[in-house]
Amino acid sequence: MTSRRTRAVRLAAALLTTTLATAPYLATPAQAQWVVYDPTNYAQNLLSATRALQQINNQITSLQNEATMLMNQARNLTSLPYSSLQQLQQSVQRTQQLLGEAQRIAYNVQNIDQAFRTTYGNASMSASDTQLVADARERWQNTVGGLQDAMRVQAGVVGNIDTNRIQMSALVGQSQGATGALQATQAGNQLLALQAQQLADLTAVVSANGRAQALAVAERAAAAEQGREQRRRFLTPGSGYQPGNARMFPNSGN
Repeated sequence: MTSRRTRAVRLAAALLTTTLATAPYLATPAQAQWVVYDPTNYAQNLLSATRALQQINNQITSLQNEATMLMNQARNLTSLPYSSLQQLQQSVQRTQQLLGEAQRIAYNVQNIDQAFRTTYGNASMSASDTQLVADARERWQNTVGGLQDAMRVQAGVVGNIDTNRIQMSALVGQSQGATGALQATQAGNQLLALQAQQLADLTAVVSANGRAQALAVAERAAAAEQGREQRRRFLTPGSGYQPGNARMFPNSGN
């Protein structure tokens, strides 16, 4: 009797062990959907998502930088809406016109050489006194014309000062308000052009004054040479002063 009970207990224990061992395979579908949390897998997924978000942010930043660069390039390529070229050219043309209206001996190398071979050269020993006087008068007229031309050029350059002042003010304003590198460069180039025009006016004044001074000095040199020739003629025997008879009262009976 005791052995039967012992066998029954052993059989029940074996069945219970078998049931517990096979319980997960016999569970219902609802009971089989267990949630398993894996910290390592979660950390890897979170790191991947963070990296993807960082890449997206980098791409957005790159696009913003490219847009800013394109906008800056557009501003840098914007042309200056102001030009002083016409006014500067007109000022230069006025000065050139005054130089071109030089009287008598103009700014021409051939004309200058011709004048110094004749009018300003050595006084001719065979020239008549009338010719010597005419040459002296021509030299005087050249000097006076040169002085007048110099004063006219000076007056023209002074007249350009007001135009240059207006252009300089406008160009400085354009340079300070430039929206890009191209506008600033163009404004700077026009300021350099204005400076070149002013230097051209200064050159014209110096040239006109130099011409007038050169004519005056040449006149004095030629006059000294002519004076020596006239003195030589006066002191040369037979061609100087000859005494003669003169009547104070030609109608008198004596």
